[in-house]
Formats: sequence, C-alpha cells, structure tokens
Amino acid sequence: MTILVTGAAGFVGFHVTRALLARGDRVLGVDNFNDYYDAGLKRDRVAALTPSGEDRLEIVEQDIADAPAFRALVAEARPDAIVHLAAQAGVRYSLDNPHAYTHSNINGFLAILEACRHHPVKHLVYASSSSVYGLNAHMPFSVQDNVDHPVSLYAATKKANELMAHSYAHLYGIPCTGLRFFTVYGPWGRPDMAYFLFTRAILEGRPIRVFNAGEMARDFTYIDDIVEGVVRVLDRPATADPDWSPEAPAPGSSCAPYRVFNIGNNQPVRLLDFIATIEAALGREAVKDFQPMQPGDVTATCADIDALDAWTGYQPATPLADGMARFVAWYRDYYEQREEQSPK
Repeated sequence: MTILVTGAAGFVGFHVTRALLARGDRVLGVDNFNDYYDAGLKRDRVAALTPSGEDRLEIVEQDIADAPAFRALVAEARPDAIVHLAAQAGVRYSLDNPHAYTHSNINGFLAILEACRHHPVKHLVYASSSSVYGLNAHMPFSVQDNVDHPVSLYAATKKANELMAHSYAHLYGIPCTGLRFFTVYGPWGRPDMAYFLFTRAILEGRPIRVFNAGEMARDFTYIDDIVEGVVRVLDRPATADPDWSPEAPAPGSSCAPYRVFNIGNNQPVRLLDFIATIEAALGREAVKDFQPMQPGDVTATCADIDALDAWTGYQPATPLADGMARFVAWYRDYYEQREEQSPK
C-alpha cells in the first residue's frame, strides 16, 4: 500500500514509518520540522529511515495546516490510507502558546479531513491522547467513559479531533479510527518528555523536577508496542457498529465508520518507581527537586485496552525495565555520536 504519514519526522511517526517500510509499504511522509524541540533530532530520524526506505520513501516538508497545499499533495499521491500523527504536542506548552494548538491540531486536522473528503482513502488513523480523560478519576480509563472535562487546551483539541472525525465519518463515509496514546517512551523519543529530561539531567548531575511530590502514576507504553497497535489498527478500517444505538450511544463507536481506542500498557507505574527504573538503567541516582502539581496535569492514567484487544488482538509486550534500558542505550549512543561530530 501507499501510506501517507503526517509527522513522519516525529517520535511516533518515525517508528511507524520505519515499520511500514519494513513490511514493504510505500510511505509519503509529511512534516514541517518545526522548532518545538530540536529539529536536528527530527532530521536525524529521517536520515535513519532513508537506507531502509530506498525508493519507497518520500519526505515532504510541509505544514498540514496549509490546506490547499496538503489537498494538492493528497490529490497527486492518492494514498490508500493516512496515518495522522502530526500535532502540536505538550500539555504545559499549551498554557503559554495556545494558538499553536488551534493552528496545528484544529486547522491542521480539518485539512486532513477535507483532503480525505475530496480524495477518499480506505482508512484514516489519527492520534488522540489519554489527556482527553481530564478530570475523570475512574480507573482504568475506558473508551466508554465521559471525556467532557479536559484540563488543558491540548486535551481539548484532541477531543475536538475525535468529534470532527465522527462528523466526517457520518457525513462522507470516511473510515476514521482515533487512538488515545498513553505516555509513549523509547529510543528516538521527544526531548520534552519527562523520561528524556530525567535521563539528561541525571547524566549531567543536575536535579530533576518531580511534580506533586512524586504522587503521580502513568501508563508508560514502549514505542514498539505502540507501533504494533497502530499498524494492526491501520489494517482493519473502522466500520459501523451494528449494535450501536442512538438511544444509548456508545462513545467509542457509531452507526458511522468510526472507532476510538485506548492504546497503552494497562500497567500504571508510580512516578518515583519510574525514576528508580531510569536510575537503575543509568547506574546513577537522581537528585530530586520536589515541586507542586502543575496546571494541566492529571495525577494518574491507566488504559483499559480491552476494546483494542478485541478489535485487533493488541497486547503490549515490553516490560518497563527492558524498554528503559533500550532508551538509555540509544540515548548514550546518539548523543556520543553528536558530540563527536560537533565542531571542536
């Protein structure tokens, strides 16, 4: 197949693209290489893809929110499916830069949907987020739970994406599947994520900031498990739920070709235990600077993945200690090479 992957130079996009190339698909990757974090890391990801991609990979530098340009790209490429992973990420960043989120996550997603409307694809798979659960304290989070109380603009834009996808699935029959990612980690990760920041600070001998006195828990999910789930979902386009009733509407499905799934590890880890796992992988102890709870954060996440398991057979397989050891090994190797290549 020919798959268009937005955010192909991003963390998840890079790994999904690599998996699709490995199984023989053609990939058209789209990324704007913005400076939200180190653009050099994004370009290095693309460079790492090139040898395996050969003549089956094309990377286009373009902003998805440029609707006419993106529509023209889809019209020319005629992809079989789109995996939409481009977004303005980060909860705390949204407090100071709200317009970046409406630009990328709202206008950009509308451009995706409009392109699919005018140039139909077999399946649109897009990234949602565990952050949509907001103030919901029912654990584990289920796709049947209410998600009407987000605590950050980032979360609100992700819920908006789910609503927009449903409307286009209903109006135009576009098969749409949303995946609510739960705290993804692993090699080639995002430098703004806690595990990345912790690793860097510990190696440099600096204190790490631990929010809410460490009394938080996250459903940390290794990147290979995430990719496995994305590809499984991609290969099974959303369909209408024959049991869906407008009198008791199930939130995770519809009478339209629309589905939403959690994709996580289903094993939440306390933040202090997570830090201990990083310390063990590094062989160093962290100096902890305890901070209060930050606006926009939630105390815990845990994914109920039963629906995704039933739909695709998805089951995460990577223990946290193994995944973190792989990340640390990658981190040391990658930054040692960058140090060697930098001008003296």
